Amino acid sequence: MVSSIWKTMRPNNWLKNVFVLAPLFISGSIANPESAGRTALVFVAFCLMSSAVYFLNDILDRDRDKIHPEKRNRPIAAGLIRIPVAIAIATVLCGTALVLSILTTPLVTGVLVSYALINIAYSLKLKHVVIADVFCIAIGFVLRVAAGAFAIGVQPTAWIIVATFLLSLFLALAKRRNELLMLGDDSTGHRPILDAYTPQFVDELISVVTPLTLITYLLYTLDPETTQRMNTDYLYTTGIFVVFGIFRYLYLIHRKNLGGSPTDIVVKDGPMIFAIIGWVTVLSIVIYLSG
Repeated sequence: MVSSIWKTMRPNNWLKNVFVLAPLFISGSIANPESAGRTALVFVAFCLMSSAVYFLNDILDRDRDKIHPEKRNRPIAAGLIRIPVAIAIATVLCGTALVLSILTTPLVTGVLVSYALINIAYSLKLKHVVIADVFCIAIGFVLRVAAGAFAIGVQPTAWIIVATFLLSLFLALAKRRNELLMLGDDSTGHRPILDAYTPQFVDELISVVTPLTLITYLLYTLDPETTQRMNTDYLYTTGIFVVFGIFRYLYLIHRKNLGGSPTDIVVKDGPMIFAIIGWVTVLSIVIYLSG
């Protein structure tokens, strides 16, 4: 039972919550113990809340998951966790996450509640509404960044909010594309909303979002207010890793038919790991040393 619960919590997907750490890192407050501690609490809170959402989603999707080539092995779909037990576990996870958020600031609690409500709406209805489904996923990442900023007492800039939204939208669309290709004619049986999408349509959306994401990030690095706040004129040098990472991701989803699990790509694909490490390294030098 414990292993089934752990599997349903999807700890491998907690990597998505590193977006919470972005404001701490970018603001140059990473060496501040209080700020780091608050951010850690928010990170754990989002991990627990996202796991609660996974339980809810698996409860609602258990019948569709049974016909999915991979998701049919999920504990709830496979009958390894009974529904009342799953509901109880989700409630405990949600309550613990809220308690942790209360230990930071009311704004963080508000963001976490908003995250939970959006995901509940997504699980119940919005995942069946074309375009709105991927928007909900992207907004979830924006809320992570906002919570990380509020935890350390900084205001998230419009640049970082827009860049996060566009990047998350790019990843969500890539996931939809992978589902269409992987499930084929059975795609609508597992996820009805896929009937509203086609690979060609999703490719067109990706072709729009991709340049917007890159341009937004590059303009962010060149924005005078950004360079003044970070006390550096070399933030743009990180752009090469962002461009490489996006191009590599496009290659993987178009030539390797990947994209179903962004976290797997991030931790398993060598060139993508290189891009992330390079971005973090150069950004650290630019923010913490060049000034």
